[in-house]
Amino acid sequence: MGNQATNTYQPDYAVTPGEVLEYELELRRMSKAELAKRTGLTEKHINSIVKSKGKSAITPETAIKLERALGMPVEYWLNLEANYQETQARLAEEAQLERDLDWLKKVPVNQMAKLGWLAKLKDKKAQLVEVLRFFGIASVDQWGDMWPRLAVAYRQHDKHEIYPEAVSAWLRQGELEAARIDCAVYDKANFRRALDEVRQLTAAADPDEFVPAMQEACAVAGVAVVFVPALPKTGVSGATQWLNPDKAVIQLSLRYKSNDHLWFTFFHEAGHILLHGKKELFIEGSNGMDQEKEQEANQFAEQELIPRKAFAEFASQTPCSKAAIIAFAESINLAPGVVVGQMQHKGLLPNTHCNDLKVRYEWRAA
Repeated sequence: MGNQATNTYQPDYAVTPGEVLEYELELRRMSKAELAKRTGLTEKHINSIVKSKGKSAITPETAIKLERALGMPVEYWLNLEANYQETQARLAEEAQLERDLDWLKKVPVNQMAKLGWLAKLKDKKAQLVEVLRFFGIASVDQWGDMWPRLAVAYRQHDKHEIYPEAVSAWLRQGELEAARIDCAVYDKANFRRALDEVRQLTAAADPDEFVPAMQEACAVAGVAVVFVPALPKTGVSGATQWLNPDKAVIQLSLRYKSNDHLWFTFFHEAGHILLHGKKELFIEGSNGMDQEKEQEANQFAEQELIPRKAFAEFASQTPCSKAAIIAFAESINLAPGVVVGQMQHKGLLPNTHCNDLKVRYEWRAA
């Protein structure tokens, strides 16, 4: 014989145990008052089972009494109740998924699937369930509870539209990747020392060389560093958050094309870890962030990369030649491109000058 098809039929309605009970009483020409006498249940209780559309459940105790009074096994009544409750839950879930399909349109599912973050499915409701699993939430209602400030917690880049749903997907992937990095318990002094190690990596041109080194140095101090490709409709470059009081996360996107942007952003995020609270989420340049704290993180990054006194002495020299920039960078053990970036940012050098000193990265997303 050929393989029999599996019965996957799922009804779009739910039969209550009370309806079955009422039918059985009619077959026996037994009144509810009589069943009450036979079972010791009140007639009001029996009426509530029959008429309440499933609101009054058949408990194991009630099932035992019905078995003795009607000759129908306990398992029969309990299975009826379980099947009814399951069907009700499934129908409610189907209705909820239908209502939440509009939310799904704001999540960049195609790009997430290409990056291997989740499976791409044809059925929209199944795809929504897959996205909810990715976020680790039961329904779209919980998305707002997990990322309550994202509607305002990011920067609008020019006139590009940005979706908080996409930003949260990028953050969530960072959380998942950071959770896989084995870190020591966070220690502020150790992290401070780790930053000195990381600064020595600024001259490295190949991310395959410096990324593992910076991740290892920071993990020893309790900070997970993850590189997560930016998604469409996000405009993010970096973020800082805490997975728990003992583990911080610095999340960097692959939007960087030159070393000056990457290293400034890294040290900016490191500043948030050292200077600010463990319960806050910082997304680089977002309008919803505390601008005072953003400025503090900027100042921290500037000082870490180029000590203010040394920078002021160098900037006072005129004219500023390419050779002078290279010599200054070597004197403070920093990549020349990072010096160029800081000079351009402070208006000491036109944005068109000395860009050939910057290292251009070619990112290969994992």
